[in-house]
Amino acid sequence: MAVPWKVLQSVTTGDGVLELRQRGERDFLITANGLVLMNSSLHRSEVALGEVACGHLKDAAAPRVLVGGLGMAITLRAVLDQLPETAKVLVAELNPVVLQWCRGPLAPLTNGAADDPRVEVEIANVADVIRRSAMNNNRFDAIVLDLYTGPHARTDKIMDPLYGEIAIEMSKGALKPGGVFAVWGENYDQGFDKRLRQAGFSVTCDRPGRGGLRHVVFLARLASRPEPGPGPRPKRSPRR
Repeated sequence: MAVPWKVLQSVTTGDGVLELRQRGERDFLITANGLVLMNSSLHRSEVALGEVACGHLKDAAAPRVLVGGLGMAITLRAVLDQLPETAKVLVAELNPVVLQWCRGPLAPLTNGAADDPRVEVEIANVADVIRRSAMNNNRFDAIVLDLYTGPHARTDKIMDPLYGEIAIEMSKGALKPGGVFAVWGENYDQGFDKRLRQAGFSVTCDRPGRGGLRHVVFLARLASRPEPGPGPRPKRSPRR
């Protein structure tokens, strides 16, 4: 007989009722209005997201990383495992109760990732944090988005606050040369891939896992230095 889920906490938010449920010692769900947002036993793509986003930063001097969405902190743990002790990781999370859960009952899942001394959590919309960073020229080595709604075919191609053309340009402006923009999605979205390439990113996509529904990780990388322009035209000798 299946062990029933126990509701540890239920909180009403602007987006509906958010619940943390537990079944057994390490089996957790986060639900919104009864729909499952996250499952602690199914996280292969979240781990892959953190690894591919930050694996190149293992030997960096003092890398800065922005993570959008805390969730169960599984992606955050994967990010931290790739980074040196000198790294700084800013996490943007909308709901303060999620931070409480990650520092409380969910902490053993990630060895206390949310309390790692390299981590700062800001209760904010990650789109606002990206915009602020781009405007202030306060750039990151990597931006990692692990949000419930990833890019999809119905995404507004221009105005979507995270995956539209304007938002992609803003993320580009918030990255250092050679920086990485890594995004989790439920499925591959050709439109998002195309918008990333049009913005000047080189893009690869991966589907971690085996069989069944396999989520996608978009990895978009900027060139290490800006591409050279055509340069000034040579001056013509004046006619005589």
